[in-house]
Amino acid sequence: MNGKGSVTLNAGIEKAWEVLLDPLALKNCIMGCKKLEPVDENKYEAELSIGIAAVKGKYESTIEIADVQKPNHYKLIVKGEGGPGSVEATGVVDLIPIDDNKTELNYTYDAEVGGKVAMVGQRMLNGVAKLIIQDFFKKFNKELAKSEQSI
Repeated sequence: MNGKGSVTLNAGIEKAWEVLLDPLALKNCIMGCKKLEPVDENKYEAELSIGIAAVKGKYESTIEIADVQKPNHYKLIVKGEGGPGSVEATGVVDLIPIDDNKTELNYTYDAEVGGKVAMVGQRMLNGVAKLIIQDFFKKFNKELAKSEQSI
């Protein structure tokens, strides 16, 4: 399964980049993230508890940030396993400044699922992926707003 999209962020590119790499902000933005602990530079162990349709369940995961080109680009690599099955996903994030207070974030993702989750069908998984991505960016814009208030 793969997809792409873009979203306008209410922050300049430097602030958007800073928050995108902040582990606490990421933990707050990732749906069902119960734990996000560093294990190496730009690599985290995560515990995700997702409650959507056949994807519902707990997943032990690793999340790695690679191919970092500050402040414009990085790759996010997620590998997870749990009762419902497994997932391996790669997302690429590109930031493009619009002006001092707005940034365009473009993303692409490619994911493979296995186990019971894989049996639910491509249409349902695509819908779940879109829901998770929309939820992430809704929460991310809130994290950006919080970071602006703390200045």
